[in-house]
Amino acid sequence: MAGNFWQSSHYQEWLLDKQYVDLYRAEDLKFLTEEEYQKLMVFFANFIQAIGEKLVVRQQVIATATIYSKRFYARYSLRCVDPWLLCPTALFLASKVEEFGVLSSKGLIAMCQSIVKSKHHHLLPDQEFPYTVTNIQECEFLLLEVLDCSLVVYHPYRSLALFIEDLQTQDSSFSQEVFPVAWKVINDSLRTDACLHYPPYLIALAGIHIACLVCGKDAQAWFAELSVDLDKVLEIVRLLLNLYELLKGFDERNQMPAIMEKMPRPKQDLTVPDNGDGQA
Repeated sequence: MAGNFWQSSHYQEWLLDKQYVDLYRAEDLKFLTEEEYQKLMVFFANFIQAIGEKLVVRQQVIATATIYSKRFYARYSLRCVDPWLLCPTALFLASKVEEFGVLSSKGLIAMCQSIVKSKHHHLLPDQEFPYTVTNIQECEFLLLEVLDCSLVVYHPYRSLALFIEDLQTQDSSFSQEVFPVAWKVINDSLRTDACLHYPPYLIALAGIHIACLVCGKDAQAWFAELSVDLDKVLEIVRLLLNLYELLKGFDERNQMPAIMEKMPRPKQDLTVPDNGDGQA
């Protein structure tokens, strides 16, 4: 594993320009509006979260899996691999990379089936999870190929802990009040494109900024002393505020059937076409 973020594949290969992501997302936006696409990504991030929580994996494993899925769809259309298959596959791979321990593929499929039957049966044609252990194994090889085996993911959680430790020297209540709210905000950021565009320490700062507003804490002087691009922090804050606005009007049960109906789906076996930038 890379010793620091700036030498890692995360920094060197997986911080993508928005124009780059928009270029490859355009294929899916022929079928979905921008808002529908965002709601779809929120839904499947929630699906990964639900599987991970039921299987009692660490939040870092869930976060890594979510980022793997976002990296895949940053470069390829939804029509390449069904998100119903890619999301549990990403969690399966993330459990290995994060040294949580290999998840049982049969247990993973069983959990997907259970969640679909209890919450999402109305979204699938046969009201059942349609994939098998073999599908997960095949999709894992494809995901590894697309990620180019660049599997190291740096998360904002460590930066958050360090920043809160520094803030505590000014106000000891930061760890009890601001930290848990900022942690939740960071988890919410996985429902946005922040992880594709910004270093994790900036996402941590955006989480602290929002948490301070929620908790009524004044950290302006502390922020002013940081040697960081605060405009970038505010860009992430705006992404998060846009997410919260989107969620206010997101009735998952009533809106997702129509979105799923419009979602482009694979029409062939698992293969990823050349997307024109040298990626397989």
